[in-house]
This record gives sequence, structure tokens and C-alpha cells, in this order.
Amino acid sequence: MDAGSLSALDQRIAGCRACPRLVAWREEVARTKRAAFAGWTYWGRPVPGFGPPDARLLIVGLAPAAHGGNRTGRMFTGDRSGDVLYEALYDVGLASQPTSRTADDGLELYGVRVTAPVHCAPPANRPTPEERDTCRPWLVQELHLLRPTLRAVVVLGAFGWQAAFQAFAEAGWTVPRPRPAFAHGARVTLDGLDLFGCFHVSQRNTFTGRLTPQMLRDVLRGAARTAGLAARN
Repeated sequence: MDAGSLSALDQRIAGCRACPRLVAWREEVARTKRAAFAGWTYWGRPVPGFGPPDARLLIVGLAPAAHGGNRTGRMFTGDRSGDVLYEALYDVGLASQPTSRTADDGLELYGVRVTAPVHCAPPANRPTPEERDTCRPWLVQELHLLRPTLRAVVVLGAFGWQAAFQAFAEAGWTVPRPRPAFAHGARVTLDGLDLFGCFHVSQRNTFTGRLTPQMLRDVLRGAARTAGLAARN
């Protein structure tokens, strides 16, 4: 794996201004801030993926949070969804620590990379289909770079599920037709790759119990073992 190529891709993603609505929103949030983060200098740019270039497991979310990744510059860092995800990754042995507060907090992922089909924080956490499609080439390129080592993917939520199948098709994988419907616990085998569906780690899902800590850890363990990574029980 050419780590330089993935690093170069991340830098190009961070400079993207292709979607006017998303550019305006992410920069407005970075200017006005939230009171709790008044002392922060917000990232306010597209947020690239996070994790090693030889990852065997990829986690695909939806988009950065306005006061999470859009603030910190790292996927799922600094928001409650990230608290849930990284604690689970730590518990199953795939992360060096259970918290993800800042981009320089020392967190490492073991064989795992985290990305999203939309790299800018969208208003109301809802990117449009057009914004998803405009952002897709970044995910396609990321998949090309990860393909030599990638063995499993966990997709968080129906939006990411739909976007992921289109990206995998464009990246050269053979995708079933009709495309499988999203469901928590769904598992689909592509060419040398297994996709796992998981409810998103949103507050709506975790606060209501639709996604429990055990449910999330079960999916992560299954995907990690499929990818050939050691996972704790």
C-alpha cells in the first residue's frame, strides 16, 4: 500500500469546495461555533478518512457532525456518535483508547479505517442525493487505494449503505442486482469482501435503544474476524 497516495488523497479531500450549500454551512458553523466550543478554532473543511493505509476493515458512516468532525478535523471525533463508536472499537481491541476528543489525542486504530460518503458536515445531518453523488469519487478513489488489503466493511445506516454499493460498483467490485436492502446485521459478500450492515451510531439510535452497545460490538467483532483482525470477546 502506498501510504503517500492515501495521504495525498486526504489532502485533496480537505481542499474540496464542490458543493456550495455544504461549503457555506460548514464555514458558517466554524465562524459562529457552539458556546461550549467558543475557544476552538474549527476545522471548517471537508474531513478526510482516518486510519492506517493498510486497513483490513473499513467503517463507512454518513457525514461529519457540525460540531464534531467539522470542529476537530477527524472523523467521528468530538461528538457523541464518535464516543459510542470509538469506545466500542476499543472494547473489541481495534483502537488504542476509548475516547476521541481531538485530532492530536494519540488515538490509533488497529487495521481499521473510518470514512464517510459525504466529507462535509451537512445542515440537519442530511446531505442531498446530489451532494452524495458529487462526493462519491472521493470514496471510489479511497476504495481503490485500500483494495489490496481491504477484507470487510461495516456500513452505518441506510444512507451509507446505498452510497457504499454505488461506490463499490464504480471501484470495480461486482455488486448484486437488485442491490440488497439495508438491515442491521445484514451481510453481503462481494469479490473477496464482506459488507456488514449496522444501525448508525446516532444519538437517536443509541438513546432509544434501537442500537445497543452489545449490538454494535457484535457487528464489529464479526467484521473484524472476517477481515482477519484479532478481536476481543
